[in-house]
Amino acid sequence: MTSPYVKQYTENGISTIEFFHPAHNSLPGDILAKLANTITKAGQDDNVLVIILKSGGDRTFCAGASFKELISIEDEKTGEEFFMGFANVINAMRKCPKFIIGRVQGKTVGGGVGLASAMDYCMATKFASIKLSELNIGIGPFVVGPAVARKLGVSGMSQIAIDANTFYSPEWAKDKGLFTHVYDSTEELDEAVQATAEHLCTYNPEAMKEMKKIFWDGCDDWDTLLNERAKVSGRLVLSEFTKEKLKRFA
Repeated sequence: MTSPYVKQYTENGISTIEFFHPAHNSLPGDILAKLANTITKAGQDDNVLVIILKSGGDRTFCAGASFKELISIEDEKTGEEFFMGFANVINAMRKCPKFIIGRVQGKTVGGGVGLASAMDYCMATKFASIKLSELNIGIGPFVVGPAVARKLGVSGMSQIAIDANTFYSPEWAKDKGLFTHVYDSTEELDEAVQATAEHLCTYNPEAMKEMKKIFWDGCDDWDTLLNERAKVSGRLVLSEFTKEKLKRFA
């Protein structure tokens, strides 16, 4: 696999949405837009009862936002639009009336932690360590922060946001409530994800829809909140501190 993609296939009420990028599944704006749109459409499809969200490849679930696009930002508006990519996906997941099962097969960084946090039920392998690295380059996990804090609690989120150099184990993430189960292999993970999705398809769709509303109660302001957070990141990414940091990474 060398070309980025978002693909979807639906069978027996289960819609599987898969994204991929050759740079460790880091996501540029066009892929994020396709992902948000695909999730929204799956939520509107009466033939879909449950959604599985996964990425391609073996060892990295998502390395966060595209570094190539990050270093090319030259004004605040472009910065805001860049950071709204993950905001739009998180909001699409929040508004989707179907349960979204997460399949996290490997390491997850930055925006990827935000995606995992926005799942309704997220399972992982023992390789799925997580890191919020944004503070390393002079910004912060502002856009994904609400989703991460909702799952890990403010204490857990602040711990990994401040300790931006450290990968936290999947067992730590499970203890904090991000992952429901941690498996020894991708094969075991896939079997469990499929079995969970099939079992959920036996439930009343209306009951699951109403439960989803309850799960996300109190988040109705996220369209505005995440946009405000994107503006903060869009401003900070232009700071001299961040520009110098990005030059070193480049």
